[in-house]
Amino acid sequence: MDFTKHYNSPLGGITLASDGEALIGLWFDGQKYFADTLESEHEEKNLEIFDETTRWLDIYFSGKNPDFTPKLSMICSGFRQSVWEEMLKIPYGKTTTYKEIAVKIAKKSGQEHMSAQAVGGAVGHNSISLIIPCHRVIGTNSKLTGYAGGIDKKIWLLEHEGVSIY
Repeated sequence: MDFTKHYNSPLGGITLASDGEALIGLWFDGQKYFADTLESEHEEKNLEIFDETTRWLDIYFSGKNPDFTPKLSMICSGFRQSVWEEMLKIPYGKTTTYKEIAVKIAKKSGQEHMSAQAVGGAVGHNSISLIIPCHRVIGTNSKLTGYAGGIDKKIWLLEHEGVSIY
C-alpha cells in the first residue's frame, strides 16, 4: 500500500508519495507523468517520511539549501536510477547539462558514448522532483529545455536558487 500527503508550495500544490518507509514520489499537481510510480490504490496518511520531506520543502522554499535528504526509494530502471543519482550530485544553485550527465554515465559504465537524449528521457521521468533536482539540468548553451512541472516552474526554481538564467 502506498500513501500520500499534500503540500502547499509557493508554486502550487505538491503531492508526496511513500511506500511507508521512503519517499517514492514528489510531483507538482498536474505535472506531466504525475503519480507515475504511485499504486492506483493508496491512502492519505501522516508518516514520519512526510514530516521529514515537509521540513526539507519548508527549508528549500524559505530560500535555504536543506542539509539533508529524506530517505528515497527510486522506482525505476537501472539506467534512470543512474541518471537520478547523478542529479542528486548537482549542488544547490548550480546547473549541469544533459550531455555532461551522459558523459559521466558513459564513463562509469565503460561505454564510449551515451545519448544526451536518453538522459533527457530519464530526467523528464524523475518521480521525485525538487529533491532529485531535475530543474538544475539544462540544455547545451544554457538552453532551458522542458520540465515536467512546466518551464515557468523551472525558471522560478532556478531563480529561487540564485541561478542567472539569462
